[in-house]
Amino acid sequence: MKKYKRLLLMAGLVGLIIVLSGCGTGEVSAQSTGVWDRYIVYYFAEAIKALSFGNVGIGIILFTIIIRVILLPLMHFQTKSMRKTQELQPKLKAIQQEYSSKDPETQSKLREAQQRLYAENGVNPYAGCLPLLVQMPILMALWQSISRVPALSQGHFLWLNLGNADPTFILPVLAAIFTFASTYLSSMSQVESNASLKVMNFAMPVMILVMGVNLASGLSLYWVVSNAFQVFQTLLINNPFKIKREREEEAQRIREKERALRKAQSPKKKRKK
Repeated sequence: MKKYKRLLLMAGLVGLIIVLSGCGTGEVSAQSTGVWDRYIVYYFAEAIKALSFGNVGIGIILFTIIIRVILLPLMHFQTKSMRKTQELQPKLKAIQQEYSSKDPETQSKLREAQQRLYAENGVNPYAGCLPLLVQMPILMALWQSISRVPALSQGHFLWLNLGNADPTFILPVLAAIFTFASTYLSSMSQVESNASLKVMNFAMPVMILVMGVNLASGLSLYWVVSNAFQVFQTLLINNPFKIKREREEEAQRIREKERALRKAQSPKKKRKK
């Protein structure tokens, strides 16, 4: 299941590149028609302009923070769901070993057993995809706002022309670094790591870097702020260092209980002799 979620994430990012590079032409204004242009792209641009305080870059930063705060409950739900899923990994492996045969009947029983385990523990294995599906339209609307609304596409922030790619590559590199930090911190809290997870830790930052180099710097600015917020959020509500310490303490308590149990049983064996 985790493999499919990661594949969905990768497919979504690739699809985003295609969509961002090809969809939408012409300027967007209050006279635009169509639900997407008139009521989404236009009002995204209006919200950014209202938050700009004379500088579009500031508007994008504040807009990004507001979006992240709005999405915080959803991201928290995703985090809790992922932790529950991770805690079920030993039981899932046991089920997979029990139904290891590849015939259709056994595989059907495997899926039923997995779904039953998820239901009994209140886990939705698809919950981790929800934030991605929510953020995709936001990214597309933001890109369209920056590239098709003159007030944003002609805006400047520091050394940047927000409608063009960053010529210094500073923002794309920062976006990639924060993306790596975010994915790496999230992977640290996993019960067990694997090759595909490690690939994802590097593939996502590379994809963000490639998009940042080729797309408007306003979008790179969004990624920098958004992923920096994600790092802060992870350390705040899903701190991997705290989780690892708690797991080690729990493992230590289990070992101590087992030692105490063996010690208590040892005299009984001696008396029987």
